[in-house]
Amino acid sequence: MRKVRQIGQALILASLFLLPVRAPLAEVNAGNRTYATGRPFKFTSVATFDSPWAIAVMPDGRLLITEKGGRLYLVAPNGRKQEVPGVPPVQAVGQDGLLDIVLSPRFGTDHEVYFTYVEPGDGGGRLALARAKLAESDDTARLADLVVIWRATPEGGGGQPGGIIAFAPDGQHLFLTSGDRMRPQTAQDPDGTLGKILRLNLDGSAPADNPMAAQGGVQAQIWTIGHRNPYGLAFAADGKLWEDEMGPRGGDELNLIKPGRNYGWPLVSNGDNYDGTPIPRHRTRPDLEAPVVYWTPVIAPAGLAFYSGAMFPKWRGSAFIGALRQHALVRIAFDGKGGAQEADRWDMGRRIRDVAVAADGALLLIEDGPGGRLLRLAPAK
Repeated sequence: MRKVRQIGQALILASLFLLPVRAPLAEVNAGNRTYATGRPFKFTSVATFDSPWAIAVMPDGRLLITEKGGRLYLVAPNGRKQEVPGVPPVQAVGQDGLLDIVLSPRFGTDHEVYFTYVEPGDGGGRLALARAKLAESDDTARLADLVVIWRATPEGGGGQPGGIIAFAPDGQHLFLTSGDRMRPQTAQDPDGTLGKILRLNLDGSAPADNPMAAQGGVQAQIWTIGHRNPYGLAFAADGKLWEDEMGPRGGDELNLIKPGRNYGWPLVSNGDNYDGTPIPRHRTRPDLEAPVVYWTPVIAPAGLAFYSGAMFPKWRGSAFIGALRQHALVRIAFDGKGGAQEADRWDMGRRIRDVAVAADGALLLIEDGPGGRLLRLAPAK
């Protein structure tokens, strides 16, 4: 019966996603690139945190920074930290915890933030997406009017939660990554949200023009399928959506996200299973979407941000990725036609968890783990 169900699911996906058979793409492996000699920037340490996870830049230059253990901080440009109460209970084990945070597209008027976390539960924690008001009064701040607008299905524990949020350029929809929770087959299951990128209305409901909207329920939320451990998601200035995700033993990916596409996990990968058993490569399945760039050996990509600031004019249009395994900041250059390549890799000496662009154009990084620093990068002179 299990085999029959798997065959049935494959037929459903083939029919609903209408994936075209296309010519195999040239596969660009950036895994063996070396560190650049020297850095074209200087960096200063602004503040220190206990396992920081994500950065949100506010219009006035202040930052919101999450810690995996369940704390949220409001951080002034001079590094002054102020804890923001009101975070719900968080399951902080392994990769799970308090994850991403972003400002509402209408933050100037609604003062709302969206954030993700792993919610404790009897069957293991599950990814949740919440919305709350950042209520400030005098010298205090707190989360108010909190509501959970989405929860992953099915329930059950595991690492690789994903949980990265990106708003569409018009501010009308949000995109959310949901990892496979170390249960690979979930990424191909249309009846669950694990291993997917979701497209939601701002209240967490499913838009009427999603690829499987007519199916209703969970399927109506799905934008793309076949993802493993997606920890970076961002829109470029031209409106294209890009995502990075960690592969198994090899095969980290940078993907151009297109609606209704199947990105292959665990049917294909440019890496192998941790026990050494091989996985068919992307080139063997031209009906599945291949990465634009992949890394073998891995870099363990995390936060992803596009640069449009004034401090580094030559880097406008580039994207920056924090590399956990390689302790690096990686710059990606784009050709404007859907192609990309790793342009630079700088050794930062520690695992880089997230990347953001400050209001003045400086690059902001946070280091992973206990004692992780918030770093501010400015041009070297």
